Amino acid sequence: MTDDDPYLWLEDVESEAALAWVAERNAETKAALAGGAGFASLKKSLREVLDASDRIPYAVRRGAYLYNFWRDADHARGVWRRTTPEQYRKDDPAWETLLDIDALGAAEDEKWTWAGAQVRHPDHDRALVRLSRDGGDAVVVREFDLATRAFVPDGFRVAEAKTRIGWIDADTVFLGTDVGPGSLTAAGYPRTVRRWRRGTTPTEAELVFEAETEDVSAWGWHDSTPGFERDFVGRSTDFFRGETYLLASDGALVRLDVPDDASAYAHRRHLIVTLKSEWLGQPAGSLLAFGFDAFLAGDRTPEVLFTPDERTALSGHSWTRRHLILETMRDVSTRIEILTPGPGGEWARRPLTDVPELSVGSVVDTDPDVSDEYFLNVSGFLTPSALCHGRIGGAGAMDVLDVLKQAPARFDPAGLTVRQFFAASRDGTRVPYFVIGPDHSRTGPGPTLLHGYGGFEVSLTPFYDAVTGRAWLERGGTYVIANIRGGGEYGPAWHQAALGSRRPRSYEDFAAVAADLVTRGVTTPAMLGAEGGSNGGLLMGAMLTRYPRLFGALVAHVPLLDMLRFHELLAGASWTAEYGDPDDAADLPHLRELSPYHRLSADRACPPVLLTTSTRDDRVHPGHARKTAARLRELGHRVLFHESTGGGHAGAGDNERSAHNNALAYTFLWQHLSAGNPWDEREGA
Repeated sequence: MTDDDPYLWLEDVESEAALAWVAERNAETKAALAGGAGFASLKKSLREVLDASDRIPYAVRRGAYLYNFWRDADHARGVWRRTTPEQYRKDDPAWETLLDIDALGAAEDEKWTWAGAQVRHPDHDRALVRLSRDGGDAVVVREFDLATRAFVPDGFRVAEAKTRIGWIDADTVFLGTDVGPGSLTAAGYPRTVRRWRRGTTPTEAELVFEAETEDVSAWGWHDSTPGFERDFVGRSTDFFRGETYLLASDGALVRLDVPDDASAYAHRRHLIVTLKSEWLGQPAGSLLAFGFDAFLAGDRTPEVLFTPDERTALSGHSWTRRHLILETMRDVSTRIEILTPGPGGEWARRPLTDVPELSVGSVVDTDPDVSDEYFLNVSGFLTPSALCHGRIGGAGAMDVLDVLKQAPARFDPAGLTVRQFFAASRDGTRVPYFVIGPDHSRTGPGPTLLHGYGGFEVSLTPFYDAVTGRAWLERGGTYVIANIRGGGEYGPAWHQAALGSRRPRSYEDFAAVAADLVTRGVTTPAMLGAEGGSNGGLLMGAMLTRYPRLFGALVAHVPLLDMLRFHELLAGASWTAEYGDPDDAADLPHLRELSPYHRLSADRACPPVLLTTSTRDDRVHPGHARKTAARLRELGHRVLFHESTGGGHAGAGDNERSAHNNALAYTFLWQHLSAGNPWDEREGA
């Protein structure tokens, strides 16, 4: 292990020397992976999936319309469009195009990428459109008139930054952005919240709240629910902790007195609190409801809406006009209930619908100000998505749930099965994982790809992945998803078990799943590959340096790999609550042990590895992947590197680039895993 870093020059993202090095590595990867007819046919097949016109056009309701953003072969960058509920029910709805991103980019000579829009509520007449330059997290903001389908002359406009902005009324917004020195946190996010009025500049806007420089960010939000209009501001003190304040009309701040690791928000007369630690006798992972006014007056008597157990965790919740839809996971499969508040503060509950085992159901959208309708998406690893439209019945009325749109199959599932197993980690913890592929008791071991993430309380749940189906399953491969600690599959405790110096628990979990796959006869180490992105890329770095002989090949997308400098690069300062702070002497020893970049050595063999990143990634610095590839090359290990010129942290800003990047990864994996011979024997390691 060494702290020396001869490759700091590769952190200069757009320097001539660094880009020349990138071009050389890209050429090597192209020659190794993209030269054959098999690559071209695979890329074409994946592009067909991504561009398919019969995909489900998921939409959100804003007033009288359903809004959708859509990419296909004719709209590489996409179009923002809308239709009526009546049209949406048709197989081929008539869409009204609001904004064509390809046309806008051509007119302005910019590689614009859609980053979302906030439609003003309750009038639904204007929107704040967010546009990214080729996929970065930083955006420009422009006011858009939905009636004229044009940007508003002299409307709200914000220069490129990691901006937070939201409507207060027709002429006022809450704004957090870069307005000069001191306006951003160390992580590069807004430090201040301003009340910005039409006709003035952002620097003239009234300052209403400030966070500290070492906080992650500050924010402001106007609750425009008719009859319950309120303003809130707050600060994220780290990635998982924060403070929320009610902003009174006179500017006074009233803190919502909940634990700083809890999330809390107002909905009509309720205050809803999700716990990450024990409070008021309720365990971490609980969902609580209070009367909002009563809570401010000092009442701490909660109505308990959900209590977790060792196998069940809260997945999410959504409001309709009169009900709360509660989504939970039991061993990573979905359960859905309806909760209904009564006039006396009591809540009634009943099941909403049955979701098939080893599948997931998630609420796509509701219209909580108007109706009890909802859109529910249901899918599984081998079951294409079905978008259902439902309406919760009132007193004595039946609930209604109809399949509104059904996606077609994109790959042949014949002979494939879905199974869930549990591996025993080093400390005895049962770690669930899903296996999608042939019945190996009949076929014997085969090429297998293991995917994981294990961080930031992100859960990996069942879903229909048409790209993996085409690129991997149809070839005869097996796909595995590991639900390791650090994620949220079993609630806050599952996440917190792998925080900071406990990070190796997630690596031990992943290694345990890899070993269990071999024990069960699913694969062999030579035929087992693994891939992950972002924090999952750090996981791949851990496998490379801690458990290299468990794998035949590894792919790390937009990875985090230098754990001694991550906090100095782009958004990295916001992640110290997850990993630790390299500037803290107490954290430095375990971060040095965690850092894959610093654990690389010439005397320990490594499986072949593909590292991918993006020049325009302004979240995880491309220097992580660049420097690691350079060091692996120096040490004589097998490494390929590919850097997209755009696409931001996603690595691709359009379907063409996404198909290309996926084809590179799956070609690399199939080359190394399909032969079934150990890499140390094949390549003399």
